[in-house]
Amino acid sequence: MRGAGAVGYNAGVEEQRLPGGRHVGGVRIGDTVHRRTNPWTPTVHAVLRHLEAAGFEGAPRVLGFDEQGREVLTFLHGDTIGERHPWPAWPHSDEALRQVAAWMRRLHDITAAFVPPDGATWLAGSWHPGLIIGHHDASPYNAVWNDEGLVGFVDWDTAAPSPREFDLAHLALTWVPLHARHVAEFQGFTAFEDRSRRLHVLLDAYGYDGDRTAFAGAVIGRARRQAAVIRRMAQGGQTSLLRFAEELDQAVIEVQALPASFWRA
Repeated sequence: MRGAGAVGYNAGVEEQRLPGGRHVGGVRIGDTVHRRTNPWTPTVHAVLRHLEAAGFEGAPRVLGFDEQGREVLTFLHGDTIGERHPWPAWPHSDEALRQVAAWMRRLHDITAAFVPPDGATWLAGSWHPGLIIGHHDASPYNAVWNDEGLVGFVDWDTAAPSPREFDLAHLALTWVPLHARHVAEFQGFTAFEDRSRRLHVLLDAYGYDGDRTAFAGAVIGRARRQAAVIRRMAQGGQTSLLRFAEELDQAVIEVQALPASFWRA
């Protein structure tokens, strides 16, 4: 039976597995993306509809559900990293830093006015006034890029309430990048002596007016929190994820070793 908001599904149309995204895989059918739902899907849809109403262009639109019960979203056209190694050049460009930071600032400013529906369920966290809704996995893996620059981000299941710094710290880890050196090298990044400058390009583009020397603590706290979440998931049987927690542990060690001058503009 097709419920409210159901979208017609043609079983004869070929499903194409999408290479982008790191949380929940989806398939492309024409200009739509179909993905399995989770308990927090209705809340995420409320966030995406809030963004659409505000004219925010960097996120997919909610179209409803198909006859298999999967959510249906618009497809963002552009390049994604997928499983390529090393990465293409665009994630390591200054222009990418500026555009993803500006994208995140718009997201945070718009969602600062978001009030969740009654009974809202999140993948993690809880809402109270004063928090924004962050994407929380706006990494290069989830970015869509074209010849004009950043199109937007996919995989919104991780969207949840938080302070601004918690989401921004993830950008620093994955785009500067402040991740463990061996992880960044595997992705094709080698300009480690340029990371301080790149960090401030990112923060300037966001318009960050907080204490930048204290931002080190936000990055460390974010990496530790993410490692802890991964370890809880591994206890549930997803042991293949443990190496990601170990990589984040190494990132913490390396970020702690950075001099105070690294964080000063």
